[in-house]
Parts: sequence; C-alpha cells; structure tokens
Amino acid sequence: MTGPTAARRNDYYRRLDPHAMAPLWEVLGDLVTPSPASRCRPACWRYAEIRSLLLESGDLISAREAERRVLVLENPGLRGESRITTSLYAGLQLILPGEIAPAHRHTQAALRFVVEGEGAYTAVDGEKAVMREGDFIITPSGTWHDHGNESDRPVVWLDGLDIPIVSLFDASFAERHPDEAQAHSRPSGETVARYGSGLLPLESPSGRASPIFSFPYAKTRDALDRLGKNGTADACHGIRMKYANPVDGGYALPTIATFIQLFPRGFAGALHRSTDATVFCVAEGEGRTVAGEETFAWGPRDTFVVPSWCPRRHEVEEEAVLFSFSDRAVQESLGLWREEREPFGGTWT
Repeated sequence: MTGPTAARRNDYYRRLDPHAMAPLWEVLGDLVTPSPASRCRPACWRYAEIRSLLLESGDLISAREAERRVLVLENPGLRGESRITTSLYAGLQLILPGEIAPAHRHTQAALRFVVEGEGAYTAVDGEKAVMREGDFIITPSGTWHDHGNESDRPVVWLDGLDIPIVSLFDASFAERHPDEAQAHSRPSGETVARYGSGLLPLESPSGRASPIFSFPYAKTRDALDRLGKNGTADACHGIRMKYANPVDGGYALPTIATFIQLFPRGFAGALHRSTDATVFCVAEGEGRTVAGEETFAWGPRDTFVVPSWCPRRHEVEEEAVLFSFSDRAVQESLGLWREEREPFGGTWT
C-alpha cells in the first residue's frame, strides 16, 4: 500500500512502538496459519560420516569436564538453537572406557537410545541398568542420573530431551549431585520386577512417567517379531508399538512419545503426515524415507527427522527396525495432534 493511508499507518505504528505495542493485523497471518508452517526441515545424519568426529571429541574433552560429552544434532532450519525439531532436542553422546558422566538432575525429561557398543550403564535414582545396542532408557524429570562405561570400548547413544518445551514455560531447574556417581541403593532390575510382570503393587507411583526406565532391545525385538508373524502391518507404519508406562498405559514420558516399528521385507508404505515432527534412529536394516521433496537412504545407526505436517513414506527391501520419538504425547494431551493419510484432504476435521 502506498500514498497517504500508508503514511498514516506507518506513523501510527511508529507511535505505538515506545509503548511496547504492535498491530495484530500486520502479523496475524504468520501467527495463525491455515496449516503448520515450521522452520524445521527434513534432515539426515549418517553415522558412518560423523562417527570419526564424535570419537574425536573424546580426545578434546573428558566426560567429567564436559559433564555430558554430546554433539548436538541441529536442525538445518533451526541452527544455533540446539533443536532437532521446534519442540525437542537431540544429540549423540560419547562415553569412553572407564569414564563417568557425573550425576545430576534437571526438570527436563530425557531418553537414551543406544546406537553403538555395550557395557556402559545409566543409573536412575539409585538403580543401575547396563546398556546394549538398541536399548531404550529414560530419565524422567527430576530423577538423579549418571552414566559410566565399564567396558573396553566406546559407547554411543542418541539423547532426546524436551529442553525447548521446558524453556517455553521458563521452568528449567538443574542440580549437581554432591558425589560424582550416586550410590546404587537398589538392585538392578528392581523396577522391572516390580512393574513389568503385568501385576502392579498397590502402592504404585502416581507420577506420569514410567517407573520402568530401561527397555532392553532383546525384549522389544521379540515383541516386534511376534506381532510381525501374527499381526497385519499398518499401510503407513508397518508394525509399530509405543513404549508405555505400565501403570496407566500412557507414554513412557509425559512430554515425549517414543515408538519402535518394524518394516517387513518389501514394505512400501503409503504416504501420510502428522502434526508431530518426528526423529527416527535406525536400529536395524536399510531403507528409504521420502520426506516432502527430500529422499533419505538410511542404514544402521543413522538418524533423520521429518517436520510437522510434512508428507512422508518409508520403503525397505529387507526387514528393518526404526526407533522414533516426537512431541505427540504433549499434543495429544492438549488435543492438538492430527494425522492424515493419502489422499490428503487439507480440510479441518
């Protein structure tokens, strides 16, 4: 717009500025969009290409000095913000033989998915769990946790945290433990024995996170195999299961939804999209994922991300398994989550 009207409006906006006010009508279209409009972009981190850089960090800084020796996976559309999606953080953590990553706790909830090695451990509130490739481990909000490596080789896992969600509410708290490693006051496997048999103690915890914090891949793989033989693969997701809180059947973490899925041999998925931007990590096999205009060829230990409402489909020639996480848990609790399958209607439902 030009002419006297534009000049009057610009003068008006200038006079609003000292009062920390601005006209909504100038920005409404960017604030309330007809469909998700994220700066998050499809991206893939191929483990074979970045492993040497990750190991090099072990020569530059110790786990004690760094507190957590992690290379952040920054989404190309969100560089400098330590985010892999708009709402979630991800990074690859390295712990070398004999090292301890000191005990601390924080408001942010965290997950670990082991991508290389075995023999390291995570201790959560006094209980220790040995880590093996494909294992999924959580450290719920406010729990003391430390990591150590009692093996003779490096161990690497994918970290996922709800840091941006907590930051949105300015609700971050953190505390270091007085000791480098917390005392192991409970026997390993106690939480699984107490909550993992289909029976629950009458004094079951009322917290929203799963009391079971370690989900071994061997058991997960067995469950996928059984479903693969006896169930029918979803046209988009294959055989897909969520990691669950045994107390209420909800997600293992209240802010982060976590999944494991198996694609049977020759799977060619249908196109779909959902409002939760999703981070995938390859546990087994090779395949391809179409994400909007991008196509990623992936293999074991690779990590890739698909933005919100970005059309996606997965294809494999041989059997493959993907771990994934997203903010679907939060979106569902707020009534925001939506999924749409091809053909896309693009209408409000």
